[in-house]
Amino acid sequence: MLKSTSSQVFHRHCHAHNPTAVSGQGCYITDHQGKQYLDGSGGAAVSCLGHGDLDVNHAMKAQIDQMAFAHTGFFTSEPAEQLAQLLIQHAPAGLERVYLVSGGSEAVESALKLARQYFLEVGQPKRSRVIARRQSYHGNTLGALAVGGNQWRRQPFIPLLVEVSHIAPCYAYRDQQQGETELEYGLRVANELEQEILTIGAGNVMAFVAEPVVGATMGAVPAVAGYFTRIREICDQYGVLLILDEVMCGMGRIGKLFACEHDGVVPDLLCLAKGLGAGYQPIGAMLASDKIYQAVAQGSGLFQHGYTYMGHPIACAAALAVTHKILNEGLLDQVVRRGEYLHGALGDMFEGHPNVGDIRGLGLFQGIELVSDRSTKAPLLPSLGTAGKIKKAAFEAGLVCYPMAGTIDGVQGDHILLAPPFIISEPQIDELVAKLGQSINEVLAN
Repeated sequence: MLKSTSSQVFHRHCHAHNPTAVSGQGCYITDHQGKQYLDGSGGAAVSCLGHGDLDVNHAMKAQIDQMAFAHTGFFTSEPAEQLAQLLIQHAPAGLERVYLVSGGSEAVESALKLARQYFLEVGQPKRSRVIARRQSYHGNTLGALAVGGNQWRRQPFIPLLVEVSHIAPCYAYRDQQQGETELEYGLRVANELEQEILTIGAGNVMAFVAEPVVGATMGAVPAVAGYFTRIREICDQYGVLLILDEVMCGMGRIGKLFACEHDGVVPDLLCLAKGLGAGYQPIGAMLASDKIYQAVAQGSGLFQHGYTYMGHPIACAAALAVTHKILNEGLLDQVVRRGEYLHGALGDMFEGHPNVGDIRGLGLFQGIELVSDRSTKAPLLPSLGTAGKIKKAAFEAGLVCYPMAGTIDGVQGDHILLAPPFIISEPQIDELVAKLGQSINEVLAN
């Protein structure tokens, strides 16, 4: 086995010396030295079924034996057709077509390009501007990066990014004013969308992009009740398409197959990935409304877009098996129950903790925001590097979690994102919380 110092891989961090993962089973990953790690974040909210699921493995192997690949410029495949049919059967009414890609960034890119082409097809070529939210994350390709509001990821590439307007996130812990109800707060920040549309000119705006539950950048922040209802009203009023990014929070992560069901809204375009393939294969999907599909079908007939590995048969076979398990094995209800248990365990562990400002989230998508002072919500100094230190301490303790810095504005703020597999047991949740508590106390004590 090659040592990390002789690796020819261009790793994410040139000076990192990560252990080699050699096996995964259930909620655990084992490295080359035999050390086990509880996967408390599902990688990056990916491994919703855990590791080594035999049903998914068998589905992939059967597809390999039958046919590994057929380019979608020439053929469709049974797994792709079946997966699209299953997703639409369970999707909110109005979403009628599935465009299968290889990941979340590709799904968002596809949605942006289809939104633009839609307006060309219906004779509104001036509509090209996108509005999104600060402190969001929509992927690392240039289009997705442009609409995202993760300042750290955007900064080096700003000269390459198209112009996008960013309005306030729905972030009640930080931004709800004293004396303001949740509903009043939600309407206030939602109405920023209308103000920005009017500033740009309604005839120039093509889409608004948002995560129903903000993931990596803010740490499992759901919108307050009424926020997305008002967003949908504004989009309808001004003819703007609503694109919801459920790459992290969808596919059962919050206890609903589609996260937008929690808010009772239906987008025009919806993006999925991560939990769709559960890590067994790279796959993503863009779901489109019938209105958008028919505009293309009755117009040019060609969506001027595409990827070599879109609709890959093995990836679709894996995603089909994953989706069947989520729907048919009681996992959506289990996510709700385990999510309540996890939230309660976190509350018990950190009750009154001076550096834990907020515990939030839905289902098995939970976030902890760290502060220097609980009463004032003052953030920890960025120079302390708290998020990175907690990630390292937890990893040494045998826990994979997802700490991030820049929670508040891209510079200030630290949070920890938890997104364990849907199959996690209550004793394993206890293990997760104990190791996380140990790691946080170890770092903040120093």
